Amino acid sequence: MRQDGLGIDVLVVGDGVLGRSIAYALASADTGLEVMLCGRSGPAASSAAGAMLGVLGEVTDTSLSRPHSVLRLQMAVEAASRWPSWREGIREQAAATTPDGDGYGQGTFILLNAVSARLDEKAFAAVQSAGGRYGLPVEHVDPLEIPGYRPLDNDRALQALYLSAEGFLDVRRWLATLDAALNALPNVILTGDGSLSATTRGYQLHHAGGAVTAPVAVVAVGAWTNPVLTALDPDVHVLPVLSVEGTAFTAAAPARLSAVLRTPNRAYACGLHTVPRTDGTWYIGASAAPALAPGSAPTAGSLRFLLESALGQLHHGLATSAVHQIHHGNRPIGLDGHPLLGPTARPGLWVAAGTHRDGLHTSPLIAQEITAAILHGRPSRWLAPWCPDRAPITDWSREDAAREAAGHHHALTAESRMRPPLTGNWPDALQHAYQHRMNEVYAAMPADYVLPPDLAPLGYEHQDALAALAREYLQHSPVPSTDGKRTAHMPVDL
Repeated sequence: MRQDGLGIDVLVVGDGVLGRSIAYALASADTGLEVMLCGRSGPAASSAAGAMLGVLGEVTDTSLSRPHSVLRLQMAVEAASRWPSWREGIREQAAATTPDGDGYGQGTFILLNAVSARLDEKAFAAVQSAGGRYGLPVEHVDPLEIPGYRPLDNDRALQALYLSAEGFLDVRRWLATLDAALNALPNVILTGDGSLSATTRGYQLHHAGGAVTAPVAVVAVGAWTNPVLTALDPDVHVLPVLSVEGTAFTAAAPARLSAVLRTPNRAYACGLHTVPRTDGTWYIGASAAPALAPGSAPTAGSLRFLLESALGQLHHGLATSAVHQIHHGNRPIGLDGHPLLGPTARPGLWVAAGTHRDGLHTSPLIAQEITAAILHGRPSRWLAPWCPDRAPITDWSREDAAREAAGHHHALTAESRMRPPLTGNWPDALQHAYQHRMNEVYAAMPADYVLPPDLAPLGYEHQDALAALAREYLQHSPVPSTDGKRTAHMPVDL
C-alpha cells in the first residue's frame, strides 16, 4: 500500500486504547503495512479507566428507546462477541513479553440501593429488558449474598442482578499487553509525543526522532481531537469533541472481590462501581463532570462525593483502607453525545474519538472496522452512523431532553442525601425549579441543536460558550435535507 518516498503507510496519533488497538489491527492484517503509533500527553481516559467490558451494565431506559442509543447498545453486543478472539490474538502476539495476566474476569452485580431515585429504577428495569432482547444472562440475586459487599444499612441494596457474561480487565495490564503485542510486530514503530501536519504528500508527523510522512493518518486523541485537527488543517470541520472529566481511586481491599459491583448508570455519570485489580486492590469510580476542554486534575468535590458514596454504598470497611492512587481522566464525547468514527472529508484523514465510556469495550470492533475500511475501502455498517462531519444527531426533542435533564438533577439530590424542608412543599418546588432551569438552558441553544441530557450541566455552567460552539459548527455541518431538518448519516438496517 505504501507509496514510494512516503516512508510509512499509516500514522496513528494517540496511544490510548483506541489508538493502540487500531495500530495493532492495521499492522497485524497480513498486508505488510507499516504503521507508526504516536503518543499523546495529557490525562486521557484509558489509563484512568475501570476497564469494565460492559454491555448490559451500561444500559439505561434511553438505551432501548432512542434510535442512536439502540445502535450504541448493538455495537456493545457485537463488540462482546469479538472480545474472546481479539484478546486471544493479542495475548498470543505478546507471547513471553506479556505481563502475568491482564486481570480478565467475568461477573457483574447491579445494585439498586436505597440512595437512588426513579432514574435508577428505570435503568435497573432496562437492564433486565435488554438481557431478554439480546439473549444475555440476567439473574436476580439476594443482595445479602453478594461476596465483598458490605454497605451501610441506610444505603443497602433493595434489589440486585447478576450479569454472569459481563467482563472486566485490569487496564494497566491490558495496555501493557497491547504494547507487548505491538513491539512484537516488525512493521510497527512506536514513538513518543509528536505533532501532525498536512503536506502535499499526505500527513507528516514531527517527533523527537525526526519526521515521517504517510498517505493516511488516524487521529485517536480523545478529548484533544479538535485542537489537533485545527492545527493540522483549519478547514477540517468535524463535530466538536468535549470532555467528561472522571475521578477514581485505587484502595487496599477491605474484602475479597472476584466480580464487579456497581449501581445502574446514574445522573450524568456511569454508576458507582468497584473493579478487582490484579494486585488485590479495589478500583473505585467514578465521578463525571462535563467540560468544554480536558482538565488536568481532580477536584476536591469529586473526591469527596466519590469517597462518601463508596463508603456508604459499597463497603464501609473502606474507611480504614489505604488509598494507593487517585486517577483522573478525560472521557471524550461528541457534542451530540455520540462518537466520531470514520473518514473525514479530507482524503486519508480518519478520526476515532468521542466514545465516552464505550472506548475500551468497543475497541476490537472499532479497530477491525476502521482497518477493513482503510485497507479495502469496505463501508462499515457499524461506523456509518458516526461520520465525524455529520450534522448533530437529535434523537431528543428539546422538551423531552429538558425533562430528562431535570430528572437527572432530581436524582442527584437523592444520591447526595439532600434533605429539603417539608414546609411549603419544598421537595416539589425543587423539582419545578430544576425543570424551569433546564427549560432556560435548552432555550438558549441554537435551534438546530438539542443538548444531550448527559451534558446538561454545560448548558448553565458555560452557556454562552457552548451555544457559540454549537452555532459555529452548525454553520459548517451538512446541508439540511429537503424537509428543512438537518440529518445525520444513518446506517443500513442492523
